[in-house]
Amino acid sequence: MSSKGWKAVIDTNLTGTFHCCQEVYTAWMKQHGGVIVNIIADMWKGFPGMAHTGAARAAVDNLTKESGHRVGTLWSQSQRCGTSMENYKELGPNLFKMSVPFSPAKRLGVPEEISSAVCFLLSPAASYISGATLRVDAGQSLYHSTWEIPNHSAWPEAPEGENLDALKDLLNPKSKL
Repeated sequence: MSSKGWKAVIDTNLTGTFHCCQEVYTAWMKQHGGVIVNIIADMWKGFPGMAHTGAARAAVDNLTKESGHRVGTLWSQSQRCGTSMENYKELGPNLFKMSVPFSPAKRLGVPEEISSAVCFLLSPAASYISGATLRVDAGQSLYHSTWEIPNHSAWPEAPEGENLDALKDLLNPKSKL
């Protein structure tokens, strides 16, 4: 990884988050209050060749905790959405398929499951939560092994919608992806 690549990711993911939070606070929260929810992906397990993004994610998590205002970090893992497929092109479908056995839910998450957690953190029901990291990952972060996770119990289906339909197509053994 080049210094330029490192700096680009840190500037975008960490420094960009810092400036956004700072502007939101100055423009609105200082006078009216409010909530900031920062969303990051896995930073605990590491991923070969991705030290720059892991470091930025960990820093965003810590920045969120250190802000001293009503903010929270939402952590999501193995979530299938359209942009994730576009970003990873041919590699994406295989990475997503390979991650299913390592999830206690034996499926990937969908954006609707992440947005529900964001809505909760933005709601009055979460008014006593600040500086916390909420892991929305079906318990996947509890497992730090390369071994397949046993099926402990039946897990609820993902919410119906176009993301679930696309996920089912992706994981279909007859899929041409």
